[in-house]
Amino acid sequence: MRASALQWVAAGIFAAALVHTFAAKTLERLARRHPRHAGAFHLLGEVEVVFGFWAGVLIVAMALLAGGRAAIDYAESRQYVEPLFVFAVMVIAASGPVLSAVSSLMAMLASLLARWLRLPRALAQVWLGLAAVPLLGSLITEPAAMTLAALMLRERVFSAGRPEWLKYAALGVLFVNVSIGGTLTSYAAPPVLMVAGTWQWDSGFMFQAFGWKAAIAVLLNASAMAWLLRRHIAPEATAAPGLARVPGFVQLIHLAFLAGVVVFAHHPVIFLGLFLFFLGFVQAYERYQAPLILKEGLLVGFFLAGLVVLGGMQQWWLQPIVSSLGPKALFAGALGLTAITDNAALTYLGSLIDGITAEAKYMLVAGAVAGGGLTVIANAPNPAGVSLLRRGFADESIGAAGLLAGAALPTAVAAAAFLLF
Repeated sequence: MRASALQWVAAGIFAAALVHTFAAKTLERLARRHPRHAGAFHLLGEVEVVFGFWAGVLIVAMALLAGGRAAIDYAESRQYVEPLFVFAVMVIAASGPVLSAVSSLMAMLASLLARWLRLPRALAQVWLGLAAVPLLGSLITEPAAMTLAALMLRERVFSAGRPEWLKYAALGVLFVNVSIGGTLTSYAAPPVLMVAGTWQWDSGFMFQAFGWKAAIAVLLNASAMAWLLRRHIAPEATAAPGLARVPGFVQLIHLAFLAGVVVFAHHPVIFLGLFLFFLGFVQAYERYQAPLILKEGLLVGFFLAGLVVLGGMQQWWLQPIVSSLGPKALFAGALGLTAITDNAALTYLGSLIDGITAEAKYMLVAGAVAGGGLTVIANAPNPAGVSLLRRGFADESIGAAGLLAGAALPTAVAAAAFLLF
C-alpha cells in the first residue's frame, strides 16, 4: 500500500468526520422520527463521539490496507497527554467543592460589580462568567475555565425558555473568549503550548504580544453579550445549588488537587496519580460532594483522542498550506483552517517550519486562537462546553451552523484586536 494512497484514505475519513460533525443535530432529529433505531441515531448524534468513531474507522482501514502491525504502531505512536489532561482537569474543576469556592468568589465580585455599576446581580454574574472566568483560564488552563464557566452559566443562560438564537450567540462568545482568554500566559492555551518551548515564548512575552489584546476583546464580547441577555436572565437561578455548606478545608483540598493537575499537565503519570488520589478523597468525604461528571469527561477525552488519531494523518496537506502563506494570508488561513482542525494541531505544524519569521509566528498563533470558537473541534475545551450545555438547546444537541453563526461576531472582534492593536 503506497503511503500517498493511505494518506488520501485518511483525508477522506477526516472529511467524513467533519461532515458527520455538521450532521449531528440532524441525527438527533432522526432519533425522534425512527424510535426503533433511536439508540443508534442518538449515539451517532453525540458530537463527542464523532471523532472517536471515525478514528476507529481509520485504524480499521489502516489495518486492512497497510497491515495490522502498522495500524497498531500508528495508534500507539500518538500522544494522548492532552485528552487525559482535559478529562482529569474537567472532572476536578466541575466537582462540588471547587464550584462552591468559585461560585462564592464570583457572587462576591458580582455584588461589588452590581453595586458599583448599578446592575442586577444576576446580570453581573453572567458577565463574570463570560469575561472573568475565561481570563482566569490563563491561570487554571482553558479546559478548567470552560468547565467552570459552562456550569456557572448553564441555568442562567443555556436553559429552556430563552430564545435559541440568543443561546447560540452566548455560546459563541463563551467559546471565543475561552480560546483567546488563555493567551495571557504561555501554558494555558493548547495552541500556545504547542509552540512556546520551540519558539521560546514565555508568559511575559505572551502577555505583551497577545494577552492585553485578548483581554480587551474578551471584555468587549462579554459586555455586548450581557447587554443582549439583560432581559432573559432569571434572577432566582443559581449556578451551583446545594453547595454552600461545603467546609473550607474540603474546598481548599479540591483546589489543591486542581492546582496540582495544572502544574503537572505535561506529566500524565503524575497528574493521573493525583486524579486517583482525588477520587479517593471524594469517596472519603462523599457527604460534601456533588456527582462527578465522569461520563462527560470521558466523552470529551474520547473526542480529543479521536482528533489526535485523525489529525496525525493530515500533516501532508496541512503543512504545505501553512508554510506557503505570507503573514497576513497566514492569519486568515489559520483562522479558517482552525474551523476544520484543532488549533493546537495547526500551530504545532507551524512550529515544524524552518525559518519562519517572527511576524509569521504571531499571525499563525493569533489566527488560530481567534478562530477557536467557530466549531466544536476548533479548540480542545470546546467539546467540554458542548457536553455540559447541549441539553439546554433544541433536540438536546448543538448545531454546527448555529455555533458558527453565533461565534462569527466575537471572532471578528478577536481578530480585529490582534490585527489592529
